[in-house]
Amino acid sequence: MSTEQDRMPFTEHLEELRKRLITCAIAVGIGFVICYFFKEKIFAWLMKPLIDALPADGSRKLIYTAPHEAFLTYLKVSFLAGVGLAVPVILFQFWRFVAPGLYEHERRYLYPIVILSTVFFLGGALFGYYVVFPYGFQFFASFATELIAPMISTKEFLSFATRLLFAFGIIFELPLITFFLAKLGLISSSFLRRQRKYAILLIFVVAAFFTPPDVFTQILMAGPLLILYEMSVWIAHFFGKKEEADDTAQAEEETAPTG
Repeated sequence: MSTEQDRMPFTEHLEELRKRLITCAIAVGIGFVICYFFKEKIFAWLMKPLIDALPADGSRKLIYTAPHEAFLTYLKVSFLAGVGLAVPVILFQFWRFVAPGLYEHERRYLYPIVILSTVFFLGGALFGYYVVFPYGFQFFASFATELIAPMISTKEFLSFATRLLFAFGIIFELPLITFFLAKLGLISSSFLRRQRKYAILLIFVVAAFFTPPDVFTQILMAGPLLILYEMSVWIAHFFGKKEEADDTAQAEEETAPTG
């Protein structure tokens, strides 16, 4: 940790955090106002993968079951889109809050990390929308029969869609987080390899937590997570501090026969 961080009292930490949170709230508020004027178009775009998957028999529409549900749905859509619009500001404020605890040579990664974390988050959300949504909704719609018709409410759809989109946005940050931790020397590729079996278990637990209780959707999330984990191993190998030699020596000592 830097000496600047050591000299900063706890009350100043809280004040700094308060300022960062206020800035994030203002950014989200501005994003909300902007997105509210386009709420119908945003929601129509968000619904498109589901609408395309529904049977073409006149049921390609969502319903709302309470008088205020459609209004609240548009408010939620505007807010969530506003959060997405404010992601660069939120990530920048987060990394600026972390920056005082870094050494000077580590802070030079701040701005590239802000840019890349925004790109990775949006890339993950778009992956969920363009890749996972079409297959997922087609799978769910395939259970419709002459006696069972899908009548999905706007509330349930929005909750399902936003949970998956934000989950994919977050998990796509894994390679960047690995790069950051590897540059700090907190993890190494050999460490990630040793923990692979535990990581696989954790990945499926995370996928089960963020997705509905069906195996198909869980696999759609766990698959990319497994690929991202393997990418992270190589990122730590090429960009992390070289600790493999020490790990090999340590492993040889542990396996060497005792006298």
